Amino acid sequence: MKINLSGHHVEVTDSIREHINEKFSKIESHFPSLIALDIILSKEHHKIQAEISTNYEGTRISVKGENEVMYPAIASAAKKLDAALKHRKGQIKANLHEKPVSTTPEIAHEIIQEMDLK
Repeated sequence: MKINLSGHHVEVTDSIREHINEKFSKIESHFPSLIALDIILSKEHHKIQAEISTNYEGTRISVKGENEVMYPAIASAAKKLDAALKHRKGQIKANLHEKPVSTTPEIAHEIIQEMDLK
């Protein structure tokens, strides 16, 4: 999985890159069809925002984590991305399964009407 990392008013260092690769290795193993993640780290109004966007199974998924410290902001965004990907995967799996149709055979219906249930 390719991770495109950029910073807005934030210097992206090697330690930040290592932390992000470590955080998203779990997501990469759970969702092998993910090709790329776009991560933007920005600092606005004394808060760090980590915004992540990706395409998964034909749907654009974007999440944002925010905190006063950078590493918790990244962790929050990673947790939200994992939840969003699991939700989308569940939707796809649910559409694959055929829903059972509840039908009662006419014979059983006739037998119940003939019974004396008093």
